[in-house]
Amino acid sequence: MPRVRPAPAPLTASAWLQLMQLASPALPVGGFSYSEGLEAAVESGRVTNEAAATRWLLDQLRLALGRADLPACASAMRAWLRQDLARVSELNDWLLQTRETQELRLQSEQMGRSLLEWLRNKGQDDALSQAQLAHLAALRPAPSWPIAFALAAAQTGAPLREAMLAHAFGWAENMVGAAIKAVPLGQSAGQRMLQALSAEIPASVDAALALPDSQRQAFTPMLAILSAQHEAQYSRLFRS
Repeated sequence: MPRVRPAPAPLTASAWLQLMQLASPALPVGGFSYSEGLEAAVESGRVTNEAAATRWLLDQLRLALGRADLPACASAMRAWLRQDLARVSELNDWLLQTRETQELRLQSEQMGRSLLEWLRNKGQDDALSQAQLAHLAALRPAPSWPIAFALAAAQTGAPLREAMLAHAFGWAENMVGAAIKAVPLGQSAGQRMLQALSAEIPASVDAALALPDSQRQAFTPMLAILSAQHEAQYSRLFRS
């Protein structure tokens, strides 16, 4: 007989609200201050309007976030839940070592450190949470953003898929905000872009959850080129 898997635990109201908080641009980790190469794409003339910005972010969701950060974050959340700290360290090393430019690596490190401080300030004093935070703080050279997010999501008690949906939506909202400022675009255009990304996010999350380690990759040559150019861009609004 085929083995029947138990249904995932339901998403409680408390976990749902905590995921909304983690996905919010108001979370004090500085996500709003990065464009992840989008500003350089605007400067080079590759992104000039709403349609081009939407295509750019959909491609980035599928080819970058969906093949690297999302599967690594999901694996890290599983590792935090089973207390596999060696696996957490391995995933953090992979994420930082595969960042394709200096500014993308600095972004992940800065946001990871900021989320670590936010978690510390929540005042969780149980022994397990303190041990997890100590390991997160000990990661060198810094905890990466997906690894820190995975711990924050694990501590909410939310199911894995819902946590990854929140992670992807938080990225999408920050990137749409960057597009509104950089292209520039109006608020209505931004909402249409967010709707297009939201329609694609569930499939990207499901693909990321099914992706084996051997197929996880960070390979986006044009994004890397633009990010490297952005490091020396004369006039810019964003840190990446």
